Amino acid sequence: MLKTDIDKGISGEESDIDARKNAFGANTYPRKKGRSFLAFVWDACKDLTLIILMVAAAVSLALGIYTEGIKEGWYDGASIGFAVLLVIFVTATSDYKQSLQFQNLNEEKQNIQLEVVRGGRRIKVSIFDLVVGDVVPLKIGDQVPADGVLISGHSFSIDESSMTGESKIVNKDQKSPFMMSGCKVADGYGTMLVTAVGINTEWGLLMASISEDSGEETPLQVRLNGVATFIGIIGLSVAVAVLVVLLARYFTGHTYNPDGSPQYVKGKMGVGETIRGVVKIFTVAVTIVVVAVPEGLPLAVTLTLAFSMRKMMRDKALVRRLSACETMGSATTICSDKTGTLTLNQMTVVEAYFGGEKMDPPDNTQKLSAAVSTMIIEGIAQNTSGSIFEPEGGQAPEVTGSPTEKAILSWGLQLGMKFSETRSKSSILQVFPFNSEKKRGGVAVQVGDSEVHVYWKGAAELILESCTSWIDKDGSKQSMTPEKVGEFKKFIEDMAVASLRCVAFAYRPCEMSDVPKEDQRADWVLPEDNLIMLGIVGIKDPCRPGVQDSIRLCAAAGIKVRMVTGDNLQTARAIALECGILTDPNVSEPTIIEGKTFRELSDLEREEVADKISVMGRSSPNDKLLLVKALRNRGHVVAVTGDGTNDAPALHEADIGLSMGIQGTEVAKESSDIIILDDNFATLVRVVRWGRSVYANIQKFIQFQLTVNVAALIINVVSAVSSGDVPLNAVQLLWVNLIMDTLGALALATEPPNNHLMQRPPVGRREPLITNIMWRNLLIMVCCICTLLYSSYLWPFCCLTNCFFRLSIKLQSSLLSPSRA
Repeated sequence: MLKTDIDKGISGEESDIDARKNAFGANTYPRKKGRSFLAFVWDACKDLTLIILMVAAAVSLALGIYTEGIKEGWYDGASIGFAVLLVIFVTATSDYKQSLQFQNLNEEKQNIQLEVVRGGRRIKVSIFDLVVGDVVPLKIGDQVPADGVLISGHSFSIDESSMTGESKIVNKDQKSPFMMSGCKVADGYGTMLVTAVGINTEWGLLMASISEDSGEETPLQVRLNGVATFIGIIGLSVAVAVLVVLLARYFTGHTYNPDGSPQYVKGKMGVGETIRGVVKIFTVAVTIVVVAVPEGLPLAVTLTLAFSMRKMMRDKALVRRLSACETMGSATTICSDKTGTLTLNQMTVVEAYFGGEKMDPPDNTQKLSAAVSTMIIEGIAQNTSGSIFEPEGGQAPEVTGSPTEKAILSWGLQLGMKFSETRSKSSILQVFPFNSEKKRGGVAVQVGDSEVHVYWKGAAELILESCTSWIDKDGSKQSMTPEKVGEFKKFIEDMAVASLRCVAFAYRPCEMSDVPKEDQRADWVLPEDNLIMLGIVGIKDPCRPGVQDSIRLCAAAGIKVRMVTGDNLQTARAIALECGILTDPNVSEPTIIEGKTFRELSDLEREEVADKISVMGRSSPNDKLLLVKALRNRGHVVAVTGDGTNDAPALHEADIGLSMGIQGTEVAKESSDIIILDDNFATLVRVVRWGRSVYANIQKFIQFQLTVNVAALIINVVSAVSSGDVPLNAVQLLWVNLIMDTLGALALATEPPNNHLMQRPPVGRREPLITNIMWRNLLIMVCCICTLLYSSYLWPFCCLTNCFFRLSIKLQSSLLSPSRA
């Protein structure tokens, strides 16, 4: 009824896709509307400092009209009110734009690229372009993109906890083939037929009813709000103290008019005149509050984070959690994967060892018997999660799958493999999907009526341990003598020294009578001992250009890069030397360590060793998790990269989890804080630079803001106490603050990062936001400003104020950012 070929999928023509969208809907769902602009205005009105200013505006307006009449008395109160409204709308606009930015980032995050089979070939499409009738290959770690039924699968199981709330893993087969959108593939691989998309799925109905909250406050924002509140409290306290002193001076007759007469004479002053004097004093206190309150601090961090997130997106880093922006600037160590992050992830088979001798070139099978070649090709074609599309008309075959699978399948094509034809000659009985713990994957196939072959493929030295014999070039079975084991090990070691990934192929024949019946086959564990070694291939994955410079930059910044890989120690050592993680080829344990050795240590020993580790080879995802825990216990701020489903615990445990956007599974992405969209280590270093930039820009603004605020506060307090008046009134100071805060925040918060930031040590977890150096700079500048302003009088006052504000900004810029001085 769906007019779909379960092997070739739909045709893929636009007219067919449009017709399916019209008939069954698109794989999108209505978005719940975000918060309106007025909601952000209301939130801005709740700010404590602005409430204080609004009260001050109301009081000033009422008293001004009372004392001076409506024609003259509305100026101060209305001006303060207008300034407050301007601050509210600037803050609300910034927050509203940040909310829209979050929505765009969420859409980008949800725009998953997945493989579908159309016209017989596997192509990548957006999840939003999926239609009913599509055939979708799925593997461990993938998200089920729509509702559908299982066509075929091997050891295929689904985690349905996102829909059912139960953490139980559900096996899927022909008896239970139904799959729900939004669930994750927990194990195995298979293909599904899409039967419902978008709002017609359970997941679509759920997502249409919720919206993601973008109101997260980062630790830096919390600390900054704390600083603003603390300064506001100090301002209020000083204002109250000044109010008490001035009222005491006024009512004791120590406040004088310009002609020298006392402003208040007991028993001779009317109620109206007394109230006017008190109002004037109250206005002075309001002025001091206005001076002290730092309106721009929360605005500065909002602008900085919004600007940084937008720029980081252009730098191929998708921020999923705001706090990661600033935490990344504090990172002291990065635990990085090798494949795809430090290397290009463009694998090719460059060496092969079959029939007991090296094949030169690696696709030269002339010395091998036909039986051995057939067995190698059968093992390659059947024991894979990849695929080959062979177009008509003599065009080159298209190979899809993971980089390792693509390299081996491409090598199989060079050996003369006809993928579809080879697979049709035998039928798959059971599959053991590649397991990152065991470092191997296997398949059992039936050839003819009673012959069964179990093929294994995986890490060379681990497969070799399970082999008791080997096949020579004539197809004869030979016993695995100690001498031959040494020969195999020597070949593996030579390939590893040349930074090649070693993959071994082995098999074991079985009788059909040893295979469980079909209804009991789901629990059949493939035999993995007494294997027969077929051969070994060496796969080359070159280092990414520029990765050495990035690692050198990290070292200068006080960040130690550690490589955690599943490859053996020799391969890991060679790649680490090529990348610059290791500089001495003769380093030994614990600088370079095997995962098994590390996991066998006690908790205390692991913490002692973790600091010294630069390379961990033959590691499992659990070893990576243990390393992250040990480093965090030692006080490190740990960033971790990961792409597999099993990396999720380590990504979650780390201070900053970074998943890979290209090779990363959906489970890994969901557990991470930042998604590296191009899988490149250089992008990771750019994220560190942006993290440091956020922190440095906020510190610049704090020093700039507090210098002027403290200086103005001291001048107004001293003037108020000594003369009963202030040099600048509330409206003038509020406008100076408003313009200074907004433009200062904009200028300092949007300064782009530079390499100078990477020459400083990481910011510690408990390092104060206002450092001792900042206090020194602040106090020196405050002393200069106060001294010079007090030495001026009357007409030079405005000129000098302007000059010294400019001088203050210039000096602070040079102190905080030498590169821009």
